Order: sequence, then C-alpha cells, then structure tokens
Amino acid sequence: MPNAARISVVIPVKDDDTELARCLRALARQTVPADEVIVVDNGSTDASADVARAFGARLVRCEAPGIPAASAAGYDAAEGDLILRLDADCVPDESWTAAMAVAFAARRGVAAFTGAARFIDGPALLRTPLATLYLGTYAAVMIPTLGHLPLFGSNMGLRRAAWLGIRSSVHLDAELHDDMDLAFHLGERGRIRHLSGARMGISMRPFAPGQAFGRRAARGLRTVLVHFPHDFPPVRWTRRLLRGVRRRVAGRRYDTRPSPGLDTRSHR
Repeated sequence: MPNAARISVVIPVKDDDTELARCLRALARQTVPADEVIVVDNGSTDASADVARAFGARLVRCEAPGIPAASAAGYDAAEGDLILRLDADCVPDESWTAAMAVAFAARRGVAAFTGAARFIDGPALLRTPLATLYLGTYAAVMIPTLGHLPLFGSNMGLRRAAWLGIRSSVHLDAELHDDMDLAFHLGERGRIRHLSGARMGISMRPFAPGQAFGRRAARGLRTVLVHFPHDFPPVRWTRRLLRGVRRRVAGRRYDTRPSPGLDTRSHR
C-alpha cells in the first residue's frame, strides 16, 4: 500500500494474558501489519505485560483504573495517523488492518469507522442470535440518542487528528463506557461510518454467569446521562442539523472524494 498512513493498534488489558496472546497472534498475521501495537496494562496481576513484550508490542502502563483511562492512555501514546482499537479478547480477521486502512484512505472526510463482530466461543447455536441481539440493541438505543452511529470499542478506528481534537473533552470515569463516550464527542466534529469489511471475532463473556451484564447496562445509562442536558437528543439533533446546513453553505471543510484507484463500493 504505497503512501499508506501509519497504523497504531491500541489494546487495553487487565488480567487477560491468555486472551491477549491469542489477540496478538492474530495481529501478527495481518496482511497489512500495523506500524505499532500498543498494549495498555491497566494494573494487571497476571502475565499480561510479559505477553505483550514477548510479542514485541509496545507496553504502556496506566495506573488510573478503568477502560476509559486505559484507552485514552493508548491513544495518547499512539504515533500513527490511524488509531485502531480492539479488546484483548478479540480476534481480528487477517484483513482487519487492511480494511481499515483502505477505508480511511478512500473516505478522507470520515473521522472514525466502526465495525460489527461475531462470537467465537460459547454455545455454537447461540453465537449468531446473541451477537445480533447484543449489537443490534446497542445500535437501536444509541443511534437515536446520538443522531449518528455509535462506536463499538472491540472493532473501531479513528484518525489521530480527530482524537487530538477531542482529547480534552472525553471522560475518564471507570464507570462509563469509553467507546460510547468517545462517540458523543467525536460525532460532534466528524463523521462516523460503518465498515462491514472489518471483520472481528469477540468473546461471549458479556453473557457469562458472574459478568454482571446489568452493570454494563448501568454504565451505558450513566454514559448517556453524563452528557445531559447538553446532549439531550432533540438538542443534539438540532445542533447537528444546523451545523450540517452551515457546512453546506460554507462548503465542505474536508475533501471527501475517494482516492484515485480505490474501489469504495463496499464502504458506506
């Protein structure tokens, strides 16, 4: 990929050494290797740090508790033009980084891409329906709330420039969902689009006994409410509508034309 943007992959982790090793093996098989893989150790007591070093990843330590702080530490440390994000228990397809890189090159006006996922463990008969329920419910709730697509932290990418533009606004509260909070802020400044070609396998752990699925839902509600009243849906929709009108009048700020020679028919 000539003149390709530099790619950083960020993986926040806490006590997931076995899953992290599986994830890093999958990243090592990418058809377009990342320029750097950053593992953010959020206070692990297992061998996660040793696993990261063994695979040649760049290890960043984050003492502040919670995924929001760990993810932000990884984005801050990233040196690439594109920052791709997944979790330690994720298994990306071999074309994941390539799909992200091509999409960003083809759509210069897009600030972030988000993809779906499939479950790779748990009862085989439940994998597809539970994945559809899990991600479908998330989208059904968050699209009306945000006025645009949400981000899915297990499969997403954003431009480093976009991150730097919102860095001072994101919340680092451990009881919030970092991807949901990021979508609130990023959607105010740029476009978020779905990328079907970025295929990702994830664990069914959210549905496992003792994983406190209700707590995850409570965190989601808290993430939404922390943005009120500024982002109360009708207020946010109106603000976005007016901003879109101003952009059309003033002309597009970013060049959204596809790059020459790139087939963008599969990207939305």
